Amino acid sequence: MTEGTHVSAPQLTYGYFVTYLNGSTTPTITTQSGGITATASGGQLRLTWGQNYYVGTYADTVGTTDTAYTALPGLPFCDRSTGGAGQARINDITMSGSTVVSAALEFTCYVPGPYSSVLEAGTIAFNLPADPGSGYYLYGSDGMVQGFGNTNYLSYLGTLTLTALNQPIVAMATTPDGGGYWMAASDGGVFAFGDATYHGSMGGKPLNEPIVGMASTPDGKGYWLVASDGGIFSFGDATFHGSTGALHLNEPIVGMSATPDGNGYWLVASDGGIFAFGDATFHGSMGGQPLNKPIVGMTSTPDGKGYWLVASDGGIFSFGDATFHGSTGALHLNEPIVGMSAAPSGSGYWLVASDGGIFSFGAPYFGSLGGLGVTNVAGMLT
Repeated sequence: MTEGTHVSAPQLTYGYFVTYLNGSTTPTITTQSGGITATASGGQLRLTWGQNYYVGTYADTVGTTDTAYTALPGLPFCDRSTGGAGQARINDITMSGSTVVSAALEFTCYVPGPYSSVLEAGTIAFNLPADPGSGYYLYGSDGMVQGFGNTNYLSYLGTLTLTALNQPIVAMATTPDGGGYWMAASDGGVFAFGDATYHGSMGGKPLNEPIVGMASTPDGKGYWLVASDGGIFSFGDATFHGSTGALHLNEPIVGMSATPDGNGYWLVASDGGIFAFGDATFHGSMGGQPLNKPIVGMTSTPDGKGYWLVASDGGIFSFGDATFHGSTGALHLNEPIVGMSAAPSGSGYWLVASDGGIFSFGAPYFGSLGGLGVTNVAGMLT
């Protein structure tokens, strides 16, 4: 069994998720149901859980693969009010030096009933978030998440591909530590995974125009949603700095980007117009200038002193300290560009098309979904 064969935790009957797993630190825990804590020290991985009437502890050696199951006290993973017995093993451990990168705890629980025993089984997957500079993620309108050049960590936290959505996914943002993410649908519904905390949404509430983008605050304790009329909706510690909701726009808003300190943000319209709020500085725009194709997205430089705009033909427009590294503006594309993401260092960027094709400029290429029959990629992020 390899790391890539893990099933994302929310699809398991009983799934928990550890955000961090390291031999010298106490992990941060994300729980899908019930309660679980974990520590990893002294060469051992130790899990303690509490679920209804049961509390238990399981420990195993880190750095080896167990071939035999170990008996578990009581019924730790099954939500039952009667006694039972179980067994578990830690398997599929991946090491990087002395650090645990990933592991799986496979368990079964035997629940005695009046006539027979019922078997409950599942897997708990543990993974470290990938270094943000080592890859990128694509997300689809159906809630698909696919990583390249990293451990594909976010997809382990779960996707929405098996969820009936009222409206398509249009935006995604990750938490600062890379251990979770939010997805936003065009009706303003927000879905949180991993260590991303749900702070509220516009789902089920009347909107003048659909949601087209989102951004998170620097500490991950809040986020903004933006609608195509430039209406801003703030949640958690995200501060409202202004909007274009009451203005007449020549063209609709198609995206947003927050400043590094979270005290401002930019909105971009499909004609390349830029609207700056809070401490976001206006560095220029394409508003009122001829475009071959409409703008579909933007991203800011790491220091917030510049930004790039991208058009559906892959044309790139750079402002402030954003450096032009290349574009697909002069190329024939199989499908239009739908978004872009900057390398964490600001030394380059990637463009993504609706078929999952990736175009890298000044940034390493890690792979794509191009040519695989995908048609619903909505955007990308690092």
